[in-house]
Amino acid sequence: MPVLTIMPSGKTIDAAEGISILQAILSSGETSLLHKCGGKAECGSCHIFVPEGRKSLSKIQRLENEKLDTLVGIGSKSRLACQAILGSENVTVEILSFN
Repeated sequence: MPVLTIMPSGKTIDAAEGISILQAILSSGETSLLHKCGGKAECGSCHIFVPEGRKSLSKIQRLENEKLDTLVGIGSKSRLACQAILGSENVTVEILSFN
């Protein structure tokens, strides 16, 4: 079971492998991550940075990549929390303050 660390709060949660980062964060009771479209990669409001554990996540698919291309502040560590599926390794995510 991977451990998900949420920055900047530093909160850690045990997350189930195979669920999205968004699902894991919401199930932990964390309320600082926006998610306007219900996890369909339509709004980009759940844009996060993944500084550690990126290789364990699912690969970026076309829909996520197209949405990321429309957002400001995108970098090599960017993902949409609704589309990034957790693998078996620990992951650290940074919830962005400009969302």
